[in-house]
Order: sequence, then C-alpha cells, then structure tokens
Amino acid sequence: MTDTNSNRQARTHVVAGVLRDSSGQVLLAQRPTGKEWAGYWEFPGGKVDSTEGAAHALVRELHEELGIIAQVGRGLISVPYADIVLDVHEIASWRGRMQAREGQSLAWVRPANIDVQLLPPADRPVLNALRLPDRYLITPIPASKDDPQFLAALENALRSGVRLVQLRLPGWSRDAVAPLARAVRDCCRAHDAQLLLHADWQLAELLGLDGVHLPARIALGLRDRPIRSERWLAVSCHNAEEIAHAAAIGADFITVSPIEPTPSHAGSAAIGWQRAAALIADAPLPVYVLGGMGPIDIGTAQRGGAQGIAAIRALWPEHQSNR
Repeated sequence: MTDTNSNRQARTHVVAGVLRDSSGQVLLAQRPTGKEWAGYWEFPGGKVDSTEGAAHALVRELHEELGIIAQVGRGLISVPYADIVLDVHEIASWRGRMQAREGQSLAWVRPANIDVQLLPPADRPVLNALRLPDRYLITPIPASKDDPQFLAALENALRSGVRLVQLRLPGWSRDAVAPLARAVRDCCRAHDAQLLLHADWQLAELLGLDGVHLPARIALGLRDRPIRSERWLAVSCHNAEEIAHAAAIGADFITVSPIEPTPSHAGSAAIGWQRAAALIADAPLPVYVLGGMGPIDIGTAQRGGAQGIAAIRALWPEHQSNR
C-alpha cells in the first residue's frame, strides 16, 4: 500500500462525531457554500489543532458548530483519504441546546436511509461502519446441501444476535449452492440479518442476496466493482497491497487475517495484533479481524480500530461454549 506512517502523519487530521437521537437517527450537517464539497452532508466535526488531542478537538468543534458539550465515546473508524485522515468517534452523550451556530443545515436521518452519494468521499466508509454489526459469521461447510443440523445451527446463531452472515461453500457447484443459499437467505431474512455469498457474485445477484464476499485471489483479478452498489462487496485481505486493491475496486468492507493461529488455516502465519493494527490504520474502509477470534475479542478489535470480529467456529453455536 502506498500509505506509510510518515505520510499518514503528514495529512491534515480531522475529527467527526456520530450523534444519535433516541430513535437511532444520526445527525448530518450540510457543508456550506465556499467550502470543498459544498452542499454535501457530513458528520459534524473539524480540524485538529497541533496543540490538542483528537477527543479535545472534537469536543471543541461540536461546541463551536452546535453549541453542545459532548462526551466522546469509542472510536468508530479512521479513514485516510487524499490529504486528510478522518477520525470518527461515537458521541456517548451531550448536554446543551443544539443549534446550527455556523448557519449550516442540520438533519437527523436513519443510517439505512442516507444516500451515500450525498456524502463527501471520506465520510462514505463511516456510513458503512454505522450499518455493519460488530460480528460477522462465516459458515462452516455442511455435510450436504440437505444437512438439517446446518440450518438448525444457523437459526441458533441468528437467535443469539448474529446479523451478518457469509455462506461459504468452496468447491460446490452452483446447482448445489443455490437451494441451500435460498434456505439460508430465508432464514436470515426472518431475523433481519444480511447474507453474503462467497465468491459467486452472479449467483448472489440472481438469488437476491445482500452481497458477495470475494477471496483475495479473485478480487485481485478485477479492475472494477463486480456487483451493484445496493449490495455489499466484501474482500478477504492479508496484506497492505490486497487492502489497497479492495478499496480501489469499491469494496464496502474487508476481513484481515489471520490474526492468530487457527485450525482452519493451520499453515498460514499469523499476522498478530500489532501488525493488524497497522493494516487497519491504513485501511480506508471498515475491517473485521479474522483468525482465532471470538466474541470476547470484540472489544480488543474495536480498540484497535476494527469494526469487529469475523469467525467460523466461535460464532457457530456448537462451538460457542469453547470461547
């Protein structure tokens, strides 16, 4: 990847806050005339002065722009884009009467209803981070396309709170994948969960699934996004070059792996948390860490800048007691 720690530090540091109302809507502010991306909507915030930290700057900016005193919560995502780095934090709470002190228009909108094209490019990955959950289930391979235990275990995973699933059936023919994918799709829809299909974006479109997850080897062979913008495009990544390419073809999120040794990829060298944190910091899109991860690692992952964790065994009900 062309970004390095040195040129990341040379970029202008910008902070923004995600403020939510009691119904789950988030606050957007419209950029005024005369500024770059005038008329576009963004998450409120501003530049960090050289003498202050990110949290202090965000408190100051929100007071200057909105007249509120904010309590800054966890970091949501850091987006390197062009000559800036946009650090976005959840706002845990605030006090004071909110007002547009700089004459900007304000709007409360549900994340699902925000048109990504109305946001400046640096803010667009933030919207994906808001729409994605903190865990991503990758299914194990069932014994057969008619395996009743597979659907029963999936149902239990969904009941436990899983809301994002990748159906991964390597080596299966389309004729074998399609009927199981339909059954998994219907099960996910009943729980308001989203389903991505491994590798085959044409079949994902045909079956009306929520997106596709590409292995790195397939993604590297593409020059453009292979699936419509209304569907998720995810990519498996293992190094900076793969992350850069995933972003270039318009991926919405990625997995980075393997963080720790895992039985499913016993021959792969683990990246480790330190290296993973560096990759996440330079990734301009949400990242799930994968490999030896379980629910107990979500906090660690998020403190390292990740969206959350992806897992097979630890999110599949028959194995959850082991994590």
